[in-house]
Amino acid sequence: MRKQSKTGKIVLITISTVFVILMLVIPLVSVIANALSKGAEFFFTSITTKTVLSAIKVTLIATGIAVLVNTIFGIIASWVLTRYEFKGKQVLAALIDIPFSISPVIAGLSYIMMFGRMGWASPLLEVLDIKIVFAIPGVVLATIFVTFPFVSREIIPVLNAVGKDEEEAAAMMGAKGFTIFRKITFPHIKWALIYGMILCAARALGEFGAVNALSKTRGETFTLPLEIDALYLSGSSDSIVAAFSVSSLLVIAAVAILVIRSIFEYRNEKKAAVRQQEQD
Repeated sequence: MRKQSKTGKIVLITISTVFVILMLVIPLVSVIANALSKGAEFFFTSITTKTVLSAIKVTLIATGIAVLVNTIFGIIASWVLTRYEFKGKQVLAALIDIPFSISPVIAGLSYIMMFGRMGWASPLLEVLDIKIVFAIPGVVLATIFVTFPFVSREIIPVLNAVGKDEEEAAAMMGAKGFTIFRKITFPHIKWALIYGMILCAARALGEFGAVNALSKTRGETFTLPLEIDALYLSGSSDSIVAAFSVSSLLVIAAVAILVIRSIFEYRNEKKAAVRQQEQD
């Protein structure tokens, strides 16, 4: 029985490893290899063109704002859904998950119907001289939409597991709301919050569909995924290699995010182990 268990373990590990290598590692390595196929000079020239630098800027702006907005919203929504009982609670929880189930392209089109020339908000936007569709604000809104649930969905399970006992005890002793959050709630959710922010950033960096619907000007409103698509579809050999060069930036960013998350997970597990030893 033990021998069979050991054999099964080896088989499962082998299958998992081979699958990951074939489906993830080799394709990503091929991106880097193709990016460097024409030499380092061509690579650096490709990633420093005017349109690519503009795409990097727009991507960072959209990602930064999306992470900030969804972090604030995620904390508030998580608190509301785990600490209060009210009618429509389950509906609100379901609505938060909409970006998980709806196509990003549909999200982009919905914003066009809201803020475009034929949208119901168009007269007000014209009076205020605000342009959202086919401008950076539209790109930011699309990015916020697709990354909407990531922070809250990391925090909610933690708050449910922790419960309200400590917070209620602190409130009975006269502690104010922000003090309770800062000294009791936040220490419990900080790792989940960090994970959510990391996932939010990773998703924002690679978003294509929703942003594509709301962006049309290369060199002004294109993000990195859109710039990669434009380079690849141009068809020339140099442009295709340039597309791989720009793609490698997102690959490097993804690996960096993975490393950062692994570091935080390791630190979290280490501290949890120390706390467990102290309790024992």
